[in-house]
Amino acid sequence: MSHDYQAIDAVVNIWTQEALACRPNWTDDFFVGKVKGKHDSGGISLEKMIDDMDEAGIQTSFLVAAKSGRVGLPGCYHMPPEIVADAVAKYPDRFFGLIGIDPFTGMDGVRALEDAVVNMGFIGAHLYPHWFDLPPNEAKYYPFYAKCIELDIPIQMQVGQSLIYSKEHRCRSVGRPIYLDDIACDLPELKLIGSHVGIPWHDEMIAMSWKHENVFMCTDAHSPKYWPESIVKYLNSYGQNKVIFGSDFPVLRFKRTIDEIDAFELKPEVRRKFMRDNVIKLYNLEGKL
Repeated sequence: MSHDYQAIDAVVNIWTQEALACRPNWTDDFFVGKVKGKHDSGGISLEKMIDDMDEAGIQTSFLVAAKSGRVGLPGCYHMPPEIVADAVAKYPDRFFGLIGIDPFTGMDGVRALEDAVVNMGFIGAHLYPHWFDLPPNEAKYYPFYAKCIELDIPIQMQVGQSLIYSKEHRCRSVGRPIYLDDIACDLPELKLIGSHVGIPWHDEMIAMSWKHENVFMCTDAHSPKYWPESIVKYLNSYGQNKVIFGSDFPVLRFKRTIDEIDAFELKPEVRRKFMRDNVIKLYNLEGKL
């Protein structure tokens, strides 16, 4: 199915050999056994990613410089922001960067967030609450949220259940979408994006994005053909301005994910908002793409 516009993928993991060196113990045991897909543990080059994006009709992807857990915990990794920044510098028309936050780094982390945005070109923040065993409405996060408001950038955070990444590191599901209610009431200017759909509390995620002007949802990490019916109905109707597209590549592959979305036969104006226009507006990318 051809369209007169290209999509923007709001959640993508950099998977080069250099990046994988920062993710110890992330093997096929998890990605094949749990996610039911091959993730190429040998690495995926930026050029291969771009070829796959072209095949799927994706213009731009947001690469996550993720912070995943407190240093020293099994399965923890912090993706150096320089790896993402270098990829963006190499292909500035194809990639943007999202900088991860670690709530236990305090004001040093807040200053690092500002540096990444002001001096390294990152366009948003990113958070995995379950990796820190700390719900996103806890006080430790609030200095980061305040800095996001000051910088006028959104913050993505995983909502819904966590997955058991290893027997050594079993993550509690601390990211229920209802916790976004506290944050949005306290900080209504903060642009919040609940990623990973919110399953199994997806209806909470719908409620939060509908209630709050600056709360949005992202549909990454779960194959579209398995999305709950309420998600598709919300996206294709009254929630059409509040949902953005993401794959969480390589958890989901670009072309297959797009094909499954197109099987929904969304209204043409809805598909364009979902795949492109909403994320451009949310990240202030008008005139940059």
